[in-house]
Amino acid sequence: MGLINGLPAHILLVHFVVVLVPLTSLALVVCAVRPSAAQRMGIVLPLLALVTLVSVPLTTGAGEWLEEHVGSDALVRRHAALGDGLLPWVGGLFVLAVFVWWATRRAASSETNTSPDIRQSAAPVRIAVAVLSLVVAVGAAVDVYRIGDSGAKAAWHDGFSTTVPGGDKEAE
Repeated sequence: MGLINGLPAHILLVHFVVVLVPLTSLALVVCAVRPSAAQRMGIVLPLLALVTLVSVPLTTGAGEWLEEHVGSDALVRRHAALGDGLLPWVGGLFVLAVFVWWATRRAASSETNTSPDIRQSAAPVRIAVAVLSLVVAVGAAVDVYRIGDSGAKAAWHDGFSTTVPGGDKEAE
């Protein structure tokens, strides 16, 4: 994917990733910690994670096209290298979102037939999934920040002036 309406697709698609990864991360953590939120969210959680997962390779593919069409320098190469590391984080978000959704459905369907002892034995699993969800969510969000920061530096490092051209006129 190269251009969308005359603009590099990467600079448009990146906005989906920048919004969807933190949103999916937040939704996953909330649903992993609060089963009632997972019940209300239902199938939306894994679908959101799937859309997020699909958006990453589309964006990185468009970024590879853009990388071939701009002058390559250290900042561009660093941004590209960081971008390649996001997919495993987002894959983890997707797998955990599907598991949280599945476990919530399973718990809701067997809640009336389950003894208190069985529900207590599920608590360590819920805690482990919540902790793992938090770790993956934070990792994904931090990675998106690092990738975005490196991309902004690559795009803007010599593209603006700190002074106003033509004097010290203030913007009105």
